[in-house]
Amino acid sequence: MSDVPAYRDANLAIDRRTDDLLARMTLVEKVGQMCQVDGRRDPITWVRDHHVGSVLHLMGEALAEVQQEAEQTRLGIPLLCAIDAIHGHALYPGATVFPTQLAMSSSWNPKLLEQVGRITATEASATGIHWTFSPVLCIARDLRWGRIGETFGEDPYLIGELACAMIRGYQGADLSDPTSILACAKHYAGYSQTQGGRDASEAELSRRNMLTVFLPAFEAAARAACATFMTAYQAIDGTPCTANPWLLRETLKEQWGFEGFVVTDWNNIGWLHTLQKVCPTMADAVCLAVESGNDMAMSTPEFCELAIAAVKDGRLKEQYIDESCRRILRLKFRLGLFDSARAFDPSAVKQTLRCAAHRDAALEAAYESIVLLKNDGLLPLKPDVKRIAVLGPNADDVIAQLGDWAALVDHDGVYRHLHPRENIVTVLDGVRQRAGASVAVDCCKGCDVIEPDTQQIRQAAELAGKADVAVVVVGDTKQLTGEGHDRTDLSLSGGQQELLEAVHASGTPTVVVLINTKPLTIRWAVEHAAAIVEAWNPGSEGGKAVAGTLFGDRNPSGKLTISFPRHVGQQPVYYNHIPGWHGGSYVDLPDGPLFAFGFGLSYTTYEYANLRIDQTELRIDEVLRATVDVTNTGRRSGVETVQLYVNDVYSSVTTPGKELKAFQRVTLEPGETKTVAFELPCARLSLINRKLQRVVEPGEFELMVGSSSRDEDLLRASFRILP
Repeated sequence: MSDVPAYRDANLAIDRRTDDLLARMTLVEKVGQMCQVDGRRDPITWVRDHHVGSVLHLMGEALAEVQQEAEQTRLGIPLLCAIDAIHGHALYPGATVFPTQLAMSSSWNPKLLEQVGRITATEASATGIHWTFSPVLCIARDLRWGRIGETFGEDPYLIGELACAMIRGYQGADLSDPTSILACAKHYAGYSQTQGGRDASEAELSRRNMLTVFLPAFEAAARAACATFMTAYQAIDGTPCTANPWLLRETLKEQWGFEGFVVTDWNNIGWLHTLQKVCPTMADAVCLAVESGNDMAMSTPEFCELAIAAVKDGRLKEQYIDESCRRILRLKFRLGLFDSARAFDPSAVKQTLRCAAHRDAALEAAYESIVLLKNDGLLPLKPDVKRIAVLGPNADDVIAQLGDWAALVDHDGVYRHLHPRENIVTVLDGVRQRAGASVAVDCCKGCDVIEPDTQQIRQAAELAGKADVAVVVVGDTKQLTGEGHDRTDLSLSGGQQELLEAVHASGTPTVVVLINTKPLTIRWAVEHAAAIVEAWNPGSEGGKAVAGTLFGDRNPSGKLTISFPRHVGQQPVYYNHIPGWHGGSYVDLPDGPLFAFGFGLSYTTYEYANLRIDQTELRIDEVLRATVDVTNTGRRSGVETVQLYVNDVYSSVTTPGKELKAFQRVTLEPGETKTVAFELPCARLSLINRKLQRVVEPGEFELMVGSSSRDEDLLRASFRILP
């Protein structure tokens, strides 16, 4: 008989190995697996004395040292190493930085998101990382919230489609692949719908609203085998998400069959006691969190000792500890951590990080993320342009271009990017490279995003006056966005509005390029600029993509996944609102958005015709089949995103006037017509009724297909669901 314990035998089934290891573990070792600590704060002691199961914010050689310490413990249980690789492994210096989630969502391209996830996993795993806290499935509806740029936009269905694609990329075909990493669906749930757009404040959501709007994308992620979920900071109707067994146990683990584990967000358990004050002591908070369904405590240092004491005192059942520990160990076995080091690999880092193929993918992602919002014919730039003025605070700002989770803040409060400057192509860099020696490129910052500067604005206006075209790059930056950085105002900050007006007054045709994390209120720019290009935070290759779009090397194909308001007070302006607003508009503003969900222009034009439904009366278990003809009526080839919406005309509860149910990207040559076919299971037409049951109600439905969510862009047809 072999002396090798069963959990060390790679030939045995994972459940057998997990049960064997769990039976050998002491209470201290089991509780330790449920603890994740900040790797920057004495991780060796935590591993040696508390047997912690996971570390975060530690990579490379430093991580390898801590992992070796874990291997020397009594049972040699490897650490699960995590990082916020949100849009690329961007917290690792020199890695590929992709556009942010909101940017990439504008591609409406799940295959692109899957590729980005796969590349991120490949780069992260080379540095010793096994787990990323991504994707974000929050629904962006209050634009004052600082974390809008981390989301996939405002539509539950589209968020679920893109998130599942990214999960497939992260986790690969099998978690045992050494380049696969665990995905994490966050923040579960309703985190984005807090009062006043204030990060982590109370969310007033009914259970029906949760089931209808905020949970479907998470359910899709669970059914796509997302390995981990992260609980949200906030409370819903008085119950913190970390203390909500309906969310964590009943819905996620029991109804959806989730087999991974749940991790809290940063010190969520501590918040139950110190901030939300639903627990008089930290010991109460630990017991409540575990009983509610949390499996791993992120950065709550008191967790280990208090959980052990609670079990010994009989306050906390050890079966909860065993359940959570088993979930964590199973994933460690599935990753192959007991059989292969999967540690920091300097040679793989050198070969993999920001290699040519990954740079090409980042450039493609940036191109597909760009949305053309306005064009009076100035774009693409004509060959007779000989002098360009590139102006604005974000024209050469690396931190603004890379976006959140790609920079660190120093002790003095200054944000500093982590990547060699030569690795980043800003808009100024891109225009200079693309313009070549025959075109003069003048540049001036013009103003600051935070504070105005009259002298710089005058200088910028003078340069604009001498140029054939002015490219003004404005938006926001890290100080104004991100976690804990919520805003009351969505207008251009600092001196940016004054800069736009001064450049416009020069008489030079102006292109406004937006480098921003969220929609801004830019009515003046819409009325006065010749063209507006939304580039979001386009990543390390973003400037090259912006320049290529301006010069016409690529035909823009991006479509908005989030609506632009005309004024901050107009919120919310998401497209799938519930009808019933008495009056239908404000007295001082139209009710419609400045730019609608699904909207995006092109350098060509498209025409929709002949919307047809194969069968206009269907049973609930049947499939709706519809076709539409789309023609490229312009002179350039292009990619069009055909969008399908449905309206449940009469229902037992109020429902949106339209909801996205399907979409397809179609490539069309000039003059070409393609018939686009959709197949929509009638089960997808369900709603949550008054009894909180998901049902499809018989009756009349309206099918809408077109280029955006705007009524004027949609063809319509009717069908019925039979009893």
